[in-house]
Amino acid sequence: AYTRFRELLPAEQREAALSARLPKSCVLELPELRVRAGPGRGSRPSPQGCHPDPRLRRQANPFRHRICRVFSTAEDGSNGLSFEDFLDMLSVFSESATSEIKAHYAFHIFDFNDDGILDKKDLENLVNCLTGQSEESRLSDAEMEQLIKNILEESDIDKDGTINFCEFQHVVSRSPDFARYCGGLR
Repeated sequence: AYTRFRELLPAEQREAALSARLPKSCVLELPELRVRAGPGRGSRPSPQGCHPDPRLRRQANPFRHRICRVFSTAEDGSNGLSFEDFLDMLSVFSESATSEIKAHYAFHIFDFNDDGILDKKDLENLVNCLTGQSEESRLSDAEMEQLIKNILEESDIDKDGTINFCEFQHVVSRSPDFARYCGGLR
């Protein structure tokens, strides 16, 4: 992992790799945060770190900005990743991470306003990330409202109009594919 992190850093920062931060712009282009396009279709990034192929950038994970925010310990708001942040991210997305760990991080990634619950706005953002931001892929207001209503009916056990972490865990526990696909938020 250290070698991978170091090769992503700009050349002038490689000597002090353990104290350097990987710029957010490069983190967003990581193959680990790209939507998998099928077997053998991924490629390694350039030595400079950011992937030069714009076709691969279009396949970027719709949650990549949230993933950076959740895993970054940067205090300056840059959302760049330190080596430890990078290791944490790789560990959570590895096949060996438990579904409990994956659920914890997935919940925080989906909590767009960082308030500790998934409210209607978080669910709307989540659906928009999954369906795309273009006009043709966006749901109508009525479709969005119905979908969020259905999600809350299935998930909101205490009927307060939000999904807390325990409710999220309960939903995830009923999904046998969660751990596999959450490896996966990538």
